[in-house]
Amino acid sequence: MPDIFSLQPRRLLSLALLPMLITLGALPASCGGQEPDTVAQKPAATLPAAGARPEVPNGYFLFPIKPGQQNYLAGSMGELRPNHFHGGLDIKTDGRVDLPVHAAADGYISRLKQSSFGYGNVLYITHPNGMTTVYGHLNHFKGAAAEELLRQQYAKQTYELELFFDKDKFPVKRGEVVALSGNTGGSAGPHLHWEVRDAQDNQLNPLQFGGFPEIQDHVPPQLQAFAVEALGIEARVQGRFGKSVFVPTAPALPGGGGHVWADTIPAFGQVGLLVQAFDRFDGVWNKNGLQRVEVRVNGQPLYKHVVDDIPFPEGSRQINRHVDYEWRHTQGRQFEKLFVDDGNDLSMYSTGPGKGRLRVEAGKTYAVEIILADSYGNQTPLRFVLRGQDPSYYKTRSAQVKKPALRYDISRNLLVAVATDPDTAATGGPLTLFKGNRRLTLKPSYTVQSENTYLYDLRAGLPDSLQFGGVTKRFDRQAIIPSGQDFAFSTHNLQLSFSPKTLFDTLYVQTSYKAGTWTVHLPRTPLYETLRVSLRPDAPVADPRRTAIYGVTAKGGKAYVGGKWDAAGTTISANIKTFGQFRILTDTIPPSGRLLSKGPGGVVFKVGDDLSGLASYKLEVNGQFHLLRFEHKNATLFSERTDKLGPPLRGPATLRLTDQAGNEKVINVTL
Repeated sequence: MPDIFSLQPRRLLSLALLPMLITLGALPASCGGQEPDTVAQKPAATLPAAGARPEVPNGYFLFPIKPGQQNYLAGSMGELRPNHFHGGLDIKTDGRVDLPVHAAADGYISRLKQSSFGYGNVLYITHPNGMTTVYGHLNHFKGAAAEELLRQQYAKQTYELELFFDKDKFPVKRGEVVALSGNTGGSAGPHLHWEVRDAQDNQLNPLQFGGFPEIQDHVPPQLQAFAVEALGIEARVQGRFGKSVFVPTAPALPGGGGHVWADTIPAFGQVGLLVQAFDRFDGVWNKNGLQRVEVRVNGQPLYKHVVDDIPFPEGSRQINRHVDYEWRHTQGRQFEKLFVDDGNDLSMYSTGPGKGRLRVEAGKTYAVEIILADSYGNQTPLRFVLRGQDPSYYKTRSAQVKKPALRYDISRNLLVAVATDPDTAATGGPLTLFKGNRRLTLKPSYTVQSENTYLYDLRAGLPDSLQFGGVTKRFDRQAIIPSGQDFAFSTHNLQLSFSPKTLFDTLYVQTSYKAGTWTVHLPRTPLYETLRVSLRPDAPVADPRRTAIYGVTAKGGKAYVGGKWDAAGTTISANIKTFGQFRILTDTIPPSGRLLSKGPGGVVFKVGDDLSGLASYKLEVNGQFHLLRFEHKNATLFSERTDKLGPPLRGPATLRLTDQAGNEKVINVTL
């Protein structure tokens, strides 16, 4: 890759040069390098389907909760959740547990799992057409499969267990009660999580198959905000680089008229559209997700996504590319991108070659229509006009600016530097980038309230520092990490090992180490799959067996990550799911526990651990194993009334608690 510092030493760099170099092949195209649609000149066309829908007749599936009666949903398919698309329907259960859960169709129980996390107690039924229905957060299983699970739990002496069954072992009929609803695992309240999956384990929208009068929806989606974002170095929205957010203040027009943004929005170059919205079902106030969004420009299709098919589990984390992850992390708004960003390989999109990006040309107008829709066909349109406007330099001043200052950030492949400029000249002062003994001087792209904005494509070379008006800032990004390949980055105190699926897109990595804390890039940047991180402390640790990596927060929170030490005991390695700050901590304190209650209804223990967290537990009564269930939401261990295999809960008992660092606590009680 040519280094732009050597191409243009000591000269003012025209911003038009970098796109030209990329076009001519002098620099590689990377993030956002796809050719955008020029919609105004495209002939009328119909976008291809977003994905084939399984052939399932209406009425094939029975609604699993109170079939034939009015039901309500707390969550919809594809709803935007932290780090995943919601993979099914959350069905309300009247605010309580133990409602009968009915098999949605004939089939057989192919899988059972009991856990205190994730789906909690979950049951899978495989049907003759190859599809599988999933029933999560259950309180209890019913029938012969439940009895087999209990036998296996006692045989293996563990509550946390997953079993797979052959086709003919546990057949079920449509409508049969297979479980009781609950609030187990990661559930935040009583409900049934219900999924439909195909033979490839893709999560399908149950509502696409129709035939569920139990759920009524006459409420159209509600728009909260939309945004237009400049995606290229030459692009502008309202004269600036970045994202412009527009929040409607008037209610939607009656009769399905939706929203009309009255003001024309000036823009130029390659831009992307984003939307923040939610949907509701009849009779409930939960904010649910959209099922479908379409974009048309000047009457021509530009983009469409339909959330009816999500690959599980790898596709679900693509939500962090589907939404503006950084904006959610820093601003609290969850925008869905209405273009397919680099690194997003979900199949739910229909676009042209520009993948939903729009190129706005000076002097042209673009009538944009965004249609928000739910699974029942309710729609809310949004209409606005983009006007192509040349990105000429302009300047506005602020009398409050008295001295120079400098800050910068990274947007995709671009360095975006902002210098506070007290100079009253007609044009803002230059910014100088340094790399070794070479320098590159940039003119500002525009000046707003005496703040100059400079844009520089980092693919032309990483600077060492930036300087403006006597203020110098060190450039803290250390290397360019490409996506889609194995790559290693290391410093004296750490090593990062990237796999081809670790990153969504090119990363300009930033790390640091200070006083026992490692900063591994920025938490506002998502990881696709895990990153292998190896940390080397300043001095050998006293007890490697009880010492692990922990994620830490600015408020002092700690989360166990784990890790494995090398043979020399000098470096510990683990896989991390998010960027952030990490420490190496030693846990020597065993878990805590006490008997809360005992009696005819069973026993209940309160348990806890101050650092690494509970790893295992075991209760023996008169020397015999007795099964306990763990509920992490209230940190209790308790026996089940339905347990007929355990010994009587009378006499001397021992509870052994072990944390993830290997510390053990033994509690002796008399029941």
